[in-house]
Amino acid sequence: MSRHLALPNQLTILRLLMVPVIGYTLTASWMYHDQVSVAVYASAAATDTLDGRIARSRHLVSELGKFLDPVADKILVITVLAILLGMKVVPFWVVVVILAREFVITGLRFVAAGQGVVVGATPWGKSKTVTQNVMIGLLILEQPYPVLSAAAQAFVIIAVVATVASGVDYLWRYRRFVV
Repeated sequence: MSRHLALPNQLTILRLLMVPVIGYTLTASWMYHDQVSVAVYASAAATDTLDGRIARSRHLVSELGKFLDPVADKILVITVLAILLGMKVVPFWVVVVILAREFVITGLRFVAAGQGVVVGATPWGKSKTVTQNVMIGLLILEQPYPVLSAAAQAFVIIAVVATVASGVDYLWRYRRFVV
């Protein structure tokens, strides 16, 4: 076993370290803070895709990575949504739907893991992630660019539909773990 963290886990930790930076830039009041916030958020979101690809292609999948990666994803999204909720940029019900799905599927993963089953990502799960990331980016950018408001609101609906569909898909696929 290596004394050093593998690159995928380093990327996951980087994503976690970017969360306070995003929080700071999102709540700042200096010129172009929204644009910087979106750039930092997009970079953090990109590490999610990158760490998984590297881990699988280089056979660097680890127990730490399996645990830390989804935790980092949830902390990133939930933190940004909480800030946007506080700024009255995203409706409360949207945050509730996204949080509820995350708690239910995380619980499902823990139950399955307790029985030796790894609940991996599905196409719906990946779609959920992409649509939520686009939604968050558009919600941030609509602040300085109101012309993006219609696209942001459309992606709110798209992300909620993908979030619910993803949750239903996981529950159906792994229904044997649902009591």
